[in-house]
Amino acid sequence: MAKTYIHPTAIIDPNAQIGSGSMVWVNVQVRESATVGKNCVLSKDVYVDSNVSIGDECKIQNSVSVYDGVTIECRVFIGPGACFTNDKVPRAFISGWEISKTLIKQGASLGANCTIVCGVVIGEYAMIAAGSVVTKDVPPYMLVSGNPARVVHKIDKEGNKIK
Repeated sequence: MAKTYIHPTAIIDPNAQIGSGSMVWVNVQVRESATVGKNCVLSKDVYVDSNVSIGDECKIQNSVSVYDGVTIECRVFIGPGACFTNDKVPRAFISGWEISKTLIKQGASLGANCTIVCGVVIGEYAMIAAGSVVTKDVPPYMLVSGNPARVVHKIDKEGNKIK
């Protein structure tokens, strides 16, 4: 069994769970009731909000914030600076707002600086191009790009374009 590594600057709530073999790097925060699976990598400055679920073998790159309402299945890659939201109508002056759920399915890859608007499902092995803004569900095995993100190619499990 691989040993779990947690950098001394990381803040892990006592009620959070970090799976065996995972590596939690500089300035990472994992909040209460969050779960991080086995053999994951949480890179520098990652924030994992309360109640977030991250599956096994995920890689989350620098400066990603994963907010309450987001579920990430196994073997997902999230590029640096990717952004999640969890409130469809954000207003600072409204209390009692509702969290909108977002699901990232197994094997999906999210490119650097993409934005995932809450309430969507990213399908199995889908790929989100860097800088894209996802405003609706992404089917499995599809590469999407742009603002708003649109399907540009069907891909295989490894991310290769299918002609």
